[in-house]
Amino acid sequence: MNAIKTLKLTGGALIVVASINAWSQTSESAATPGQSGATSSSPAPSKSSVRKANRALSKKVLLALTKGGVDTSGINAIAKGGAVTLAGHVSNPADIDKAGSIAKGVAGVTSLKNALTISEGGQ
Repeated sequence: MNAIKTLKLTGGALIVVASINAWSQTSESAATPGQSGATSSSPAPSKSSVRKANRALSKKVLLALTKGGVDTSGINAIAKGGAVTLAGHVSNPADIDKAGSIAKGVAGVTSLKNALTISEGGQ
């Protein structure tokens, strides 16, 4: 009986120690060996500003597609750091290539993956 209590206490202590160590870590990346620990002149953008820029680029691409005559009701534009993925469906097969060429021409798009498909009419 005492051995079980001792094992429970030891296990509980290990869990507490592990959780304290995990909690004390920061989300900042450690300095690489080439860095001296001094801050660089241009700080990394915050996560919220990156998300905001990605959303703005997605909206800009969808707006350009709409202005170009492509029906965007079934299209999602997913942006991540300048890389844009067009996903969804279009009713006209010619719109797949048209959407790709329009999206490539949008300022801020560095690469494009066109994953559009043709939607089947009917149901």
